[in-house]
Amino acid sequence: MASISQQNSRRHSVTRRMTAAEQLRAEKKAWRFPQLVVGLVGYGTSLTFLVQSSLGASSWSVLAEGISLRSGMTFGWATNLTAVAVLLCWIPLRELPGIGTFLNVVLVGTSADVAASFVPMPASLPQQLGYFVLGLLMLTFFDAVYLGARFGSGPRDGLMTGAVRITGRPIWMVRTGIEVVVLAAGWILGGTVGFGTLLIAFCMGPMVQSFLRFTTVRLAGDHD
Repeated sequence: MASISQQNSRRHSVTRRMTAAEQLRAEKKAWRFPQLVVGLVGYGTSLTFLVQSSLGASSWSVLAEGISLRSGMTFGWATNLTAVAVLLCWIPLRELPGIGTFLNVVLVGTSADVAASFVPMPASLPQQLGYFVLGLLMLTFFDAVYLGARFGSGPRDGLMTGAVRITGRPIWMVRTGIEVVVLAAGWILGGTVGFGTLLIAFCMGPMVQSFLRFTTVRLAGDHD
């Protein structure tokens, strides 16, 4: 039997599962839908700041960069393609998609491409550091913002929530494991890995888990 602390860890790691219909029927849609869109656009924009900092992008960005280099497609399209491929991994995890899942596929990569067209390249090391710090904060915060809207996980986060549900492990542990595996795959494909990449891989899980405490919209029935 799981200990009380383990049960509490599972309860607070992921929110109550809802089908797409339940997500749409749930209350507070006037708040939750704008939060979803802002979170996804902010998440996509954060990828551009991290990539242009040249100090290390997120693990998934390293993978998308590697795919982009191998295929010739843009970084944004490689990001979207990766998202679609990752959805196949949801089958054994029995994750429930929602409107947020599909908007994630469309908006994250597109927002990254749009941001790249107006975010200037940093001209000095201090600017690079500024881009990296801003990108890391945006990445983790906006990830928690869109997840907190509770319209379904994006493809990448679905791996995390599904694995958390199945294993009972905390978000920070599962997310860190996924980030390290994805980072290795991206590096093999030729993606750029820097010190910042490793920092993101190990900070992503704990920071997202911390932000979720404040961004998760509470709904009726959560106490059940």
